[in-house]
Amino acid sequence: MPAMNAFYAQSGGVTAVINATASGVIETARKHKNKIANVYAGRNGIIGALIEDMIDTNRESAATIAALRDMPGGAFGSARYKLKGIEENRAEYERLIEVFKAHNIGYFFYNGGNDSMDTAHKVSLISKKMGFPVTCLGVPKTVDNDLPVTDCCPGFGSVAKYVAVSTREAACDVASMAKTSTKVFILEVMGRHAGWIAAAGGLAGEGPGEPPHIILFPEVPFDKKAFLRRVKESVDKYEYCVIVVSEGAAYKNGTFLAEAGTRDAFGHAQLGGVAPVVAQMVRDNLGLKYHYAIADYLQRSARHIASATDLKQAYAVGREAVKLALAGKTAVMPVIKRTSDSPYRWKIESAPLSRIANKEKMLPKRYITKDGFGITNACRRYLAPLIAGEDYPPFVKGLPKYPTLKNVSVPAKLGTKFVV
Repeated sequence: MPAMNAFYAQSGGVTAVINATASGVIETARKHKNKIANVYAGRNGIIGALIEDMIDTNRESAATIAALRDMPGGAFGSARYKLKGIEENRAEYERLIEVFKAHNIGYFFYNGGNDSMDTAHKVSLISKKMGFPVTCLGVPKTVDNDLPVTDCCPGFGSVAKYVAVSTREAACDVASMAKTSTKVFILEVMGRHAGWIAAAGGLAGEGPGEPPHIILFPEVPFDKKAFLRRVKESVDKYEYCVIVVSEGAAYKNGTFLAEAGTRDAFGHAQLGGVAPVVAQMVRDNLGLKYHYAIADYLQRSARHIASATDLKQAYAVGREAVKLALAGKTAVMPVIKRTSDSPYRWKIESAPLSRIANKEKMLPKRYITKDGFGITNACRRYLAPLIAGEDYPPFVKGLPKYPTLKNVSVPAKLGTKFVV
């Protein structure tokens, strides 16, 4: 059987290591030219397939593809674009298969989170119905660490490391000025429904009284009185209080502390800055001087302080996705299986996309202290290996050096245009 092409797309919010996964996919595919002739990347994710705007990765040198592992962001462009249900919007799925057929694409690697796994699953189903079966693999990626089945998600370990390091360093600053200046510092981190990233901030302190003194998780309903009481207790006892708050912190009725009132392309509520909301609460009720920081894109793009463990796993899921596809597996995702905490050991297995699509893995109750403001030892055992190790990108003149891709377009074959 003649070799077919593969389509690779990056989806949703990018990470410091998503390009390491791309490198894993492309380098592994190049070792099997007898089965995968070329890898086409979607320009701006799945949109690239819909509008037939794909990138010919074969035009990139081996050195450039290898250097992708050092580059944050999405090398080929990502997109927040959700394909709806097959019957609800069949035209989009039919268009995908039409493009795949025109370009002899028999493999689809979708590098994303919950919604992306759902799309990969649906494409595998409709391609069979349309008589052009495509081998579809979901490839895990999300800083939120909320994909089920897999022990952790590539992208999370590096964000966790950045947040833990930033919390510890900022705490040193606040502690040194607390006597005469700032009493409260608040760091806002990502995490809409799952508090994994906020929990990572807890690694900054290892003993009683060490910051962060308070963590606000999405899984724990916000209690204003209890929160303010804890802030006051911390300032009275230690002279200062360091707080890590998840963007998804919410009241008991489910209302986010900070919601902008708009929604993104996936239909998720667009969250505003929760840090200034919490800061104002501290000032109005306790009269304490504060500073706050919103990690925002910095936390997910900080390749300079990426976790070595995370990089290895990001590359591995890309490599194994190709191997699974070549072994005839479809509608599955490579998952990370932890076999030991200390020493930390892991391996790659696979799981059906039907077990993963549109499902969220929340922070377990056993990982949160009974008072709701900290992490347990069990949580530390889980998190610690994921931030271990450093693997710096090359630096030139004091700045990280990232590859420049040609991103040459694949010539269009269809005469029709598709509007997204």
